[in-house]
Amino acid sequence: MDDTKPKTWRATLTPHRSLSPKGFVILMSIIAGFNFIVGLFFYVIGAWPVLGFMGLDVALIWWAFRANFADARRAEHIEITSDELVLKRLAEDRPAQEQRFARQWVRVELEEDRERELVGPLYLRFGGKRTEIASFLGAQERLSFANALKAALINPHF
Repeated sequence: MDDTKPKTWRATLTPHRSLSPKGFVILMSIIAGFNFIVGLFFYVIGAWPVLGFMGLDVALIWWAFRANFADARRAEHIEITSDELVLKRLAEDRPAQEQRFARQWVRVELEEDRERELVGPLYLRFGGKRTEIASFLGAQERLSFANALKAALINPHF
């Protein structure tokens, strides 16, 4: 085993998306086909302006999915070494952001309401400031990640 390399703990967080690109094409084909048939029906009965609105529906749905897929390309990389915690945020069409925290002084805070079993935002606290992380994860994923991150801050040498 090579002990010359510094040992680190790393995690990469990405939003979950259940619709694949192939599924998106299939869904949009169904929506476009349905809207075309309904629009054609209205055109035949003389209500031709409806055809344009049916096309507008398809365009708006396509735009919403495009924004959703762009959001899915976000990522947060967290690395813990013996000295520091490094948080790198990646988002489409934005420069990467990097924050560094002294490992001994950073704390993990998870807002929880244990009585109602609610899990809120997850934060890194350092020097009186809080930085929210993992905002795109589900409640149970945030809880699990918070526990793993706390353990890694205590001992990053896994």
